[in-house]
Amino acid sequence: MPARFASCLCGQLSITCEGEPLRVSVCHCLACQRRSGSAFSAQARWPEGQVRIEGRPSEWTRKGDEGGRIVHRFCPTCGSTLYYTVDSMPGLIAVPIGAFADPDFPSPTFSVYEERRHRWVEIVGDAIDRMD
Repeated sequence: MPARFASCLCGQLSITCEGEPLRVSVCHCLACQRRSGSAFSAQARWPEGQVRIEGRPSEWTRKGDEGGRIVHRFCPTCGSTLYYTVDSMPGLIAVPIGAFADPDFPSPTFSVYEERRHRWVEIVGDAIDRMD
């Protein structure tokens, strides 16, 4: 089974994901724009049993647009978000695609909160508008 490796900017916190992601998506919600510092966020999800985390994360919890709880885990040294969990998707761990630093990472198949998409952003390929 192939493995993918992601880490924070300073390398203190890392994650190894076994196998292919169950879902690769982009999100245009305002919270994801703020979290990522970009016009949208891009993430991949794996079952928690296929994920190994090394290092010491800090965490912050917020309420999502749909009312569920989202717990962000990030490096306390460099501040990079490395993974998060969403109540509405129990048992899955989401990892921002940029943390893999892999230009050959699979493209998104979901694009959510499209009504908040910046007008200049165009998601191409097989991504469909679908709520998380």
